[in-house]
Amino acid sequence: MKMNIEIDCTPEEARTFMGLPDVTPANDVYVDAVTKAMKGMGNVDQLQEYATKLAPMGQMGLKMFQQFVEAGAAGAKPAKPPKKDD
Repeated sequence: MKMNIEIDCTPEEARTFMGLPDVTPANDVYVDAVTKAMKGMGNVDQLQEYATKLAPMGQMGLKMFQQFVEAGAAGAKPAKPPKKDD
């Protein structure tokens, strides 16, 4: 049996229901700081260097995240059907 439950709520309502904190003020500060910093970027290389510095653990963190995403994508592939013995 398969059952689907659909809940229609805003992100704020979902956070409240699940007991998660409201991080909107911290997010606003972060977005503002990143926006101000990016205004000074003159080319793609500067932007890439800045993004690498922002990432947790720098370049190593980005590589770990990439490996995580790739592993998840590989795990999401459909399983091969079993071979039929004739």
